[in-house]
Amino acid sequence: MYDLKDKERIFVFTGPDGSGRKTIAKLVAQTTLQMKGVISYTTRVRRPYEIADQDYYFISEAEFETASNSGEFLESVHINGNSYGIKENDVRKTFAEKGCIYLVLNREGSDIVKDLYGDKVIRLFIYADRDTVLSRQKERGDDSEIINLHLSHYDEDIAYQNKCEHAFENYKLDHTAYEVTNVIEEYLDLKLSEDC
Repeated sequence: MYDLKDKERIFVFTGPDGSGRKTIAKLVAQTTLQMKGVISYTTRVRRPYEIADQDYYFISEAEFETASNSGEFLESVHINGNSYGIKENDVRKTFAEKGCIYLVLNREGSDIVKDLYGDKVIRLFIYADRDTVLSRQKERGDDSEIINLHLSHYDEDIAYQNKCEHAFENYKLDHTAYEVTNVIEEYLDLKLSEDC
């Protein structure tokens, strides 16, 4: 397991699928120059709007299993018949470039990382109501089977906000990104003041 240095932090963007968590994370990272994302690996099929090696590293189940058996994953989960994971070496390399990193994870992955690193992990819960989430998933071209699968655990996903350090309702991207950026910068300012 990668040992976080005293000043290193992990910001985890989580929330229901269709809440805009990945979009918010990317917008915030453009503003917060000290932060960079770590891309997850997945065995699921790439969706039409996704870009390989930017949204996910798309690999086979056999490749995932080999990496898992070799202990390469810092965290990994199996959801809806697909595997997802963050490689420890990617975390290590990203920390070498930046002072903090962000991950986009579901609640299971968020819990794993929180259990590993405790207070060094700040979970940022991004959410919207069920109808908005449904509408966004339709707009981006998800098929009805995928949408129904996501919505089947919407209530459990929403309830997870009570475990997170911060929660943000996302109806206007720029406004939400601004609010999240302010919260992250408070953590980074505190970290900088501790360095002095």
